[in-house]
Amino acid sequence: MTGYHGKFLLVDLTSGETTNFEYPDEWKTTLIGGRGFAVKILWDNVPAGADPLSPENWLVFAIGPLSGLTLPSSSKMIVAAKSPLTGGYGDGNLGTRASPQLKRAGYDGIIIRGKSKEPIYIEINDSQTILHDASEIWGKGTYDTENYLISKYGEKAGYLSIGQAGENLVKYATIRSQEGRSGGRPGMGAVMGSKNLKSIVITGTQDFPIHDKQAYKELGKHGYRDVKAAPNYDFWMSQGTTMILDWCQETSSLPTRNFQEAKFESSKLIDGEVLASTKTEQLGCPRCTMQCGMVIKDADGNDSELDYENIGMLGPNLGIGDLSKIGTLNYMADDFGMDTISLGSVLGMAAEAAQNGVLGEDYNFDEYEKSKELIRRIAKCSDDLGSLLAEGTRKMARHWGDVAKPWAIEVKGLECSAYNAFTIPGMALSFGTSPIGAHHKDAWVIAFEISEMERDSYAVEKAEKVIELQRIRGGMFESLVTCRFPWIELGYELDNYPKFLQSVTGREEWSLDEVYNVSDRIYAIIRSYWVREYLAAGIEWDRKMDHPPIRWFSEKLKGDSPLAGQNLDLKKYEILLDHYYRLRGWDNRGVPTVETFDKLGLSDIAQQLGKVFKIN
Repeated sequence: MTGYHGKFLLVDLTSGETTNFEYPDEWKTTLIGGRGFAVKILWDNVPAGADPLSPENWLVFAIGPLSGLTLPSSSKMIVAAKSPLTGGYGDGNLGTRASPQLKRAGYDGIIIRGKSKEPIYIEINDSQTILHDASEIWGKGTYDTENYLISKYGEKAGYLSIGQAGENLVKYATIRSQEGRSGGRPGMGAVMGSKNLKSIVITGTQDFPIHDKQAYKELGKHGYRDVKAAPNYDFWMSQGTTMILDWCQETSSLPTRNFQEAKFESSKLIDGEVLASTKTEQLGCPRCTMQCGMVIKDADGNDSELDYENIGMLGPNLGIGDLSKIGTLNYMADDFGMDTISLGSVLGMAAEAAQNGVLGEDYNFDEYEKSKELIRRIAKCSDDLGSLLAEGTRKMARHWGDVAKPWAIEVKGLECSAYNAFTIPGMALSFGTSPIGAHHKDAWVIAFEISEMERDSYAVEKAEKVIELQRIRGGMFESLVTCRFPWIELGYELDNYPKFLQSVTGREEWSLDEVYNVSDRIYAIIRSYWVREYLAAGIEWDRKMDHPPIRWFSEKLKGDSPLAGQNLDLKKYEILLDHYYRLRGWDNRGVPTVETFDKLGLSDIAQQLGKVFKIN
């Protein structure tokens, strides 16, 4: 079957040796690529209970059969490892030139294991791999790092780098590329930093492995045409993801002051319309005709690339209603290499902690200068408070005790992205069952829930919709690996993707149903990984792991909203979670049953997990 090279580049930084990691041919149909390959590699090769920041952990960069090709928004890459933030499976995707360059270099991914004695960066040029001294760029931010590398290798190469946050093992450090591209929310940048690896540079000259080049070209040409002809295209190109801010304000789902409120009094000063009128440039990933990176001049005069998530979490969630100031906080996070979602949640929790007298310093919402100071202290872990905030909200809550638990807006240790589901049960379920902790990318169910159903319903249809979206967004797109935006935002038909697979791989049996079956398989492996790693850490697995933040049950929504005074009902949420488990074929603890493992062809996973955990 074409579309693959059949191998990953395996770099052992302890020995300095490089080899090929060849995977079984059956993975191409059972896992497709990307996230599927990544979790299976981690399951098979990282010892249970391994310290995520130890040489034992593997850092996996994985592409899929469609990655980097001339198809709508295709230049995506998965980066995965055992997460230092959550202790479970962690991954993220980022759009980057490294995706097509890696495919041209002859690999389906890169695996990094071990640890270098000194800071290094890796140069990959087709089959040649060189480890270089990185002393000149260690300690630099991501912008200076990439500029340094571009001066040596040119703008066409692919770059993957960390900033000071990754070097200092901030638990939500990310991996950055092409200035505005960032991936790996659950601390993939910290894993990279723990290995003394600053950057990877990739160039390749080989042809893409494609079965039917003529059919592929025609499909790609029609795909780009359909995307640009979509009725919503011009509006999307004007505002990108920032258009959702107004909707979140109107529907009382905008995270405000550490998710205590759901409407922000200054939303009109920072919404998509304001951004559209002030942006100076618009950037995107390679192969993309619907660029989502909206660039503004921030308060310090830097070019800051914004989207909805970082505006929501560094703006309303911190009580800041000035777009240029939000831009500065975002630019700092990008340069240091920190996830803006988790950072906004950490700072929001710190402000609430200060209000309650436990932070140990003065800090409040809408304190821009103090926020900048804290970001520097977090990225450099320069003192006790900076080091504590670098651990994320779950560990902050543990440090401050029971009083602080409601202030931590997280699931499994990963902070919620910018949708306040205080009164939105289905979105709460989406956060609760996300395979990496609280994240919206796998099942952004909120629009369906509010627009097409009763908002406060806990009906089984909401669980069905979450699973449907997880199969598409978290399974199909994360294994192909391509961007979900053409489908989500512009209505590009899902039926096109099996056609792409057929033309690239030569396998005519591909269908959406088969791809969704692969998605279920991937989710079952990821869930098994979580259970195994929690048990290895001495944590008994139960369904509470799939609960959304406790605040949404234990408190009432505050602020100027018609829904103020409401919250989620725990008993009803448990029923919704039961629906989800039943539909997935998981038991009431949230673990796949023996029957489900067998149905998905995962009896080997069940057998391995069964040695440490009773499977029903």
